[in-house]
Amino acid sequence: MPKRAKTTESSATLPRMRPALTPEARENQMIALAMDLVEERLRNGTASSQETTHFLKLATKSEKLNQQLAEKDLELKEAKRQAIRSQGRLDDLYANALKAMQRYSGHDDEAIDEY
Repeated sequence: MPKRAKTTESSATLPRMRPALTPEARENQMIALAMDLVEERLRNGTASSQETTHFLKLATKSEKLNQQLAEKDLELKEAKRQAIRSQGRLDDLYANALKAMQRYSGHDDEAIDEY
């Protein structure tokens, strides 16, 4: 009877994944696989110094502050976008109000054009 080759955890076959429908989904799958591989290496002590350093850096206080700063920056940009949209709607409201007041006061644009 032939002997089976020994399999280690790292050479074990990966579970089949559903094919990604978009490039973003494919990228997310690759990221998940890479994270799983690095986690396995960290657990069995074979991770490279770069892999270890990367995750140590993520745990630092300054990195967490940088992530919070980036989140707040995104919130600020979204608030600015909403303010710009709101200003445009306000400008339209003022223009419509001015037209209504002009018509009410007898300065109708169409009436002026007729004379």
